[in-house]
Amino acid sequence: MKINQVSDSVHVVAGTNVNWALVGSGSGVTLVDAGYPGDTDDVLKSVREVGHTLDEVSAVLVTHAHLDHIGAIPTLVEKIGMPVYTGGAEVPHARREYLQQITPKEMLRQLTTARGRRWVAQTLMAVRGHMNIKIPFVLSADDVVLPAGLTPIPTPGHTTGHTAYLLPDEGVLFTGDALVTGHPLSCRSGPQILPAVFNHDEAQTLDSAKLLENQPARTIVPGHGPSIQVDQESA
Repeated sequence: MKINQVSDSVHVVAGTNVNWALVGSGSGVTLVDAGYPGDTDDVLKSVREVGHTLDEVSAVLVTHAHLDHIGAIPTLVEKIGMPVYTGGAEVPHARREYLQQITPKEMLRQLTTARGRRWVAQTLMAVRGHMNIKIPFVLSADDVVLPAGLTPIPTPGHTTGHTAYLLPDEGVLFTGDALVTGHPLSCRSGPQILPAVFNHDEAQTLDSAKLLENQPARTIVPGHGPSIQVDQESA
């Protein structure tokens, strides 16, 4: 686990090939995403590391319901009982009324490269025993006032209901997996979409990435890869 402060109130945490973020607001803190199941202890520890207690977690905002973004939520709900929000179109996915996720067969295809074998091994360790996580109690973020002034931005493609979040006062954009800056299966660095095997609708994913590139953000916090500063004059 590595914690990096990217603005006055935002800390970004790098876990097992995935990021989550903590947004401070008054005496509370809001989580954006929650890592893999195997990251649960680090998610809880990260709250304390940035100066908060667990009972100060006011909400969890989920960009999308893949296992690497919801892993600590069952434990957080059990310990704290805070609300969990995601985009309205993503609610049925979070409840596992359907599943949009890389399949076991598609994972096996990644074993043909050293990069792929390393990613598969790390992923299997991070989800071991928790493949069937769902969030039956998740709420829609579309029609409520979210903590810390966060604003949801629908960004479909990676999943049908993928949602990014903007913190306007500090110009921080949490892009989830709609726009990333790296991934173990990618040979590139810098702003990009994930490899096609991860995206439910590739054309929509590209459209959403372009939408995010035009947001009034100074800092991009992606679901994978390092956070980056944006040059607004050249954006």
